[in-house]
Parts: sequence; structure tokens; C-alpha cells
Amino acid sequence: MSVQMVLLPVFIQIGLTFALLFAMATARTRTLASGETKMADIALRQPNWPPRATQFANCFANQFELPVLLYVLIAIALPLRRADLFIVLMSWVFVVTRFAHAGVFVSSNDVRPRSLAWFAGVLVLAAMWLYFALKLLLLI
Repeated sequence: MSVQMVLLPVFIQIGLTFALLFAMATARTRTLASGETKMADIALRQPNWPPRATQFANCFANQFELPVLLYVLIAIALPLRRADLFIVLMSWVFVVTRFAHAGVFVSSNDVRPRSLAWFAGVLVLAAMWLYFALKLLLLI
């Protein structure tokens, strides 16, 4: 697989993270500008943002949890030349689960579908890591 093919889903995931960062910043700026939130209420990182701003902040923070396992896998697989078609396809599936998770998170925030999207991503990553470990350890 070419480096571009392997990295494209990673770049898309990073794009999602930046989009959520900008959405969070916009939501927070609006609440500060409207006076709904006061600087003194959040200056020491107190959790005093309104629910909508908190939704975006939590979704953004979540992008530094599970996706880190994708980043590490790709960072190891690429230089070892173990990033094959399976890894690339599963990377895309993982990114789709992250978009689904984020979409639910910042819209209805219904925990059931959000949890299903999260768990689907966990299963995809687990399969990727198992495949990668077996491929590497068994020298397949």
C-alpha cells in the first residue's frame, strides 16, 4: 500500500478532530459573547459551560482517547511495511465509526447509538491490532 493510501484515513480523522475543535471554540465564544457564561466561571477550568458547548468539548476530548490507538498502529505499521489492504480498509471503517459517534454526540447525544458507534470502533481497532500483532509476530 502506498503511504498516501495508509495515511488518508488518518488525515480524515485528524480533520474531524479539528472540525470539532472549531465547533467547540465557536460554541464557547458565543456563550461568552452573549454573557451566558462569565470568564470568572471558567477561568480555572471549572465545568461551567452550557450543555451545547460541553457537548462539543466532550466530543473533541474524546478524539484523544480511542483514535490514539489508530495513530499508534499506523505509526508502527508504516515504517515496518505492515500496513496492507486490511489495515487500510479497517482504518476507513474505524474513521466511519468515529464520524457516526461524533455525529450522534453533537446532535441528539442519545447514549445508546453513540455507545454502539463507539463500541464498533473498539471492535475494529481490536481486530486491527490483533491482525497486526499476529502478522508481525508470526512473520506472515
